[in-house]
Amino acid sequence: MRSDTEPLSLQKVKGFVFDVDGTLAHRGPDGRAIPQPGAVRVLQRIRASGRPFVLFTNGSHKSSAAIARGLHEDGLPISDDQVLTPIDSTISYLRRNHRGRPALLLATDATRELMERSGVPLASAEEAEVVFVAHVDEIEMATLERAARAVKRGAPLLTGSYVSAYAGAHGPIFSRGAMVTAAIAKAAGVNPRVVGKPSRAAVAELREHLRLPTDELAVIGDDVNMDIALGHIGGSLTVLVRSGISDQAQLDRVPVRRRPHAIIDGVADLLELL
Repeated sequence: MRSDTEPLSLQKVKGFVFDVDGTLAHRGPDGRAIPQPGAVRVLQRIRASGRPFVLFTNGSHKSSAAIARGLHEDGLPISDDQVLTPIDSTISYLRRNHRGRPALLLATDATRELMERSGVPLASAEEAEVVFVAHVDEIEMATLERAARAVKRGAPLLTGSYVSAYAGAHGPIFSRGAMVTAAIAKAAGVNPRVVGKPSRAAVAELREHLRLPTDELAVIGDDVNMDIALGHIGGSLTVLVRSGISDQAQLDRVPVRRRPHAIIDGVADLLELL
């Protein structure tokens, strides 16, 4: 890994992991992704080099393939298998650690259906042996109470994301999944386990998806506490872009060991380094 005095080089990087919102794109008021300057050219150049890349978003409202199709329609040159979400890493995590245990899913209908098709047995009430929180559009207090009681009884509380917000075109977009998770955690008196970004579950998903050791990857994102933290967990090269959620004040509060290896103004700055 390079030191702070060495110039950034991506020549020896074998694969790339990109955040989406605030890094490659910003969401407009209609929810559509607006590619950042240089984002399309960066992805095209990496593809031309023969090196793999994947977009890891913390969006958990629908399947990774559906998200990929939407981003492709919005102009990013990606295929259906080049997006990962917390749903992907959660399914793998449950198979490794809680196979066959009924899970209470606080999620959209699309996510619930996807996880059920993937073999996750669903629980409807306090018989749940696992509780998982993803994005929700609406939620009833009774559902929160059932989840909190299950967690109080010993079910692990898993969440796709526990960051408060992500970067939108007109300011931060607050995470509903994090809000719901916080309510359950407070009521049950526990700390949730993140299985999206940043987590070892996400690192394992990257390793499996890209078929590369994570210390051979570069992780590029706008959130020092999510994207950069993910890279550090996997021993990857980390690059923070200033086009998103993390400002200098936030960066200054992060211990030196958790700071990015390099900082760039926007993803277009990668073009001269590839």
